[in-house]
Amino acid sequence: MALLFRGSTVLGLAKRLTPSAACQCGRARAAVRPRLFSSGAAATADDQQGGSQSMYGGRHTVTLIPGDGIGPELAACVKKVFRHANVPVDFEDIVVSGLISDKAAIQEAVTAIKRNGVGLKGVLRTKLDDVDHHSLNVQLRVELDLFANLVLCKSIPGVKTRHENVDIVVIRENTEGEYSGLEHEGVPGIVESLKIITRVKSQRVAKYAFDYATKYGRKKVTAIHKANIMKLSDGLFLRECEKVSQLYPNIEFNSMIIDNCCMQLVSKPQQFDVMVMPNLYGNIVSNIGAGLVGGAGVCPGKNVGREYVIFEQGARHAGLDLAFQNVANPTAMLLSATAMLRHLGLLSYAEAIETAIYDTIGKAKVRTRDLKGEATTSDFVQAITSRLSTDT
Repeated sequence: MALLFRGSTVLGLAKRLTPSAACQCGRARAAVRPRLFSSGAAATADDQQGGSQSMYGGRHTVTLIPGDGIGPELAACVKKVFRHANVPVDFEDIVVSGLISDKAAIQEAVTAIKRNGVGLKGVLRTKLDDVDHHSLNVQLRVELDLFANLVLCKSIPGVKTRHENVDIVVIRENTEGEYSGLEHEGVPGIVESLKIITRVKSQRVAKYAFDYATKYGRKKVTAIHKANIMKLSDGLFLRECEKVSQLYPNIEFNSMIIDNCCMQLVSKPQQFDVMVMPNLYGNIVSNIGAGLVGGAGVCPGKNVGREYVIFEQGARHAGLDLAFQNVANPTAMLLSATAMLRHLGLLSYAEAIETAIYDTIGKAKVRTRDLKGEATTSDFVQAITSRLSTDT
């Protein structure tokens, strides 16, 4: 797995690591330095909307990685809805599982996404009991340099939750931090784990957050950190966010310590708009955000890089215990798929499917068990396709 970070400090730490970890650090020298973005330039694949790299006869080819657990069922739901709506998208299915070690499969997925430019993905399970088994989710993000993960946590009409009018965009740096995977046991019983924070990547994700806020009419960006304790690493991240904020005088900027942030989220989530943060905090905050608006089954998400985009559920739960029981909520996967359609420039299809989803939940009151309903997965999808037929 190619880890994309750099800096003399990081390379110096490699001398203290195990041979395999040191090898990872050594390869960082050959990595291409991420280019800082100039104002007004197309900074990410997100800005280059209008088509996949593979488009033939007016149809787009998209890489589909169903994933583990409920992933294959959710992928089938997307295919069924797309067929019913006559969406001009063909899926190139790549079977990858985080439950087994298959380097060839993950490389096939990387190659397919590079070929097509756009992917739709289920969650790949990461085993806990195998220290040599690295997260395939992380590997995809790093190898494709998908530096920003975005999760939309927005209240859905008809879904009753403790808080109303929640509309939060969580943006996390996606390729470094605690997820750098640099751990070793120097002596038995003492484990050292390296948290990598770099100026370039902190600045890059901060600019993405402010560009997103500007593009979509958002008013405020909040940087989340723990700089009071991790003064060098989180301090660097916070300083870069502060510097970037000065380039956007029309966007309000503030910062908040991660522990206070979690309390504020569950007590008054309406105060947040766009949030930007390092990797681990983003994983925690996006799951809290999902819980605020109905759970893991309703939040869409995407991973964005300069050249490629992968759309997936915002709350990354494979749902192994729910697999093949016809009870999973496909809303998050379907909304991620409609976000993909918007990226491809297929706006009318995206709007039609989104309207059918929200009307199914809000007006028809067809809801899966996680939303306190009785509908099965297939019932829910059938209700969506029926509304699509009615609308057309």
